[in-house]
Amino acid sequence: MNEPKYPAARAYAPRIADHFARHRPKGLSDSPTFVPQLDVAVIEALIDAAFWASLQREEGHTPEISLVFLPPERTPAPMLFAKPIPLGPRALTRLAPAVERPGIHLGVRREGDALLVWGTTRSIPSYSLVVEVLGPGLLVVKHRIRDDSPKFRNVAVFEGDLVKVLTREAADAPLPPLLRSLVVPDVCATGLDPDDLLLRLAVSMRAHRRGGTLLVVPAGTEDWRESILRPITYAVEPAFRELAELLGPDRDRTDPSRQAILGRVVDALAGLTAVDGATVITDRYELVAFGVKIGRREGQPRVERLMLSEPVEGGVPAPVGPSQLGGTRHNSAAQFAQDQKDAVALVASQDGRFTTFAWSAPEDMVHARRVETLLL
Repeated sequence: MNEPKYPAARAYAPRIADHFARHRPKGLSDSPTFVPQLDVAVIEALIDAAFWASLQREEGHTPEISLVFLPPERTPAPMLFAKPIPLGPRALTRLAPAVERPGIHLGVRREGDALLVWGTTRSIPSYSLVVEVLGPGLLVVKHRIRDDSPKFRNVAVFEGDLVKVLTREAADAPLPPLLRSLVVPDVCATGLDPDDLLLRLAVSMRAHRRGGTLLVVPAGTEDWRESILRPITYAVEPAFRELAELLGPDRDRTDPSRQAILGRVVDALAGLTAVDGATVITDRYELVAFGVKIGRREGQPRVERLMLSEPVEGGVPAPVGPSQLGGTRHNSAAQFAQDQKDAVALVASQDGRFTTFAWSAPEDMVHARRVETLLL
């Protein structure tokens, strides 16, 4: 393997290796898809090659590729190259147009001191190292949580010389149950778990890049209307329940067609957040309104301070003013979370930032969490 030339690859590879060593289940070696333990040199080389590939162009396009360190015999139905290709930035850039669709990964294996691209796969065993190129200088290191789960857990985000190593929420930090699938991304093991829907909605909201606000309010109460300006132009009566019905106990959660339907419904609902104003759903995932304007609840004080945190190593919650987070969307979401203490607010910015707002009783203020690194 060539000496890595991207300094961050060498600096952070040991910490990534430590993450995989600490979090891989002990019984994983009994699985037919077991992948041997990673070493630091492999992690360095994969990140280095992906980084330099991300800065190149192929017919004017930035490469969008996903690398997985995985022997071909550990995945079903691999597509094998007759002659494996040495791992390198230029080789990855040339292959990028063929593998840029979601779900396709370039498989990499070790042969002596060399790393070779052996072909492609759509099946990724749990805890296999994945390095994904999302844009120029922007990489995400991740792994699948479980073999039969569509979810990945982000381990680290590289953006040039800025690197964030993700961590679980500190044990002493208050966290509303609704937000667990966002802040602690491996609490839900199956793609159709109700708690997973908020994560899916957040990813879809961020993807449309128009910015938007989603308010999640308790079902069976109208208290949230006290924080909304009248009239509500786009009220939905009766509440739209297609998403809620897809989660019914009589549904086969492993049905692939249902997964596809769920994805379309999630995208349609998230698309409503692009309309000026906020979209309102209940905690049973029933749509009740969109395009609503948030106002301060009568008799409630204006938000002056809130706690801000990010689930990254070394991150320390700090009090800030709401204006430090953004503009009108962030200010109104913070006000809503303060006035409606049983609700949560999610805000997607046009630049890709994503922030959640929820009341924290132990801190006696709104707690905002920057979570875009978990959604890449």
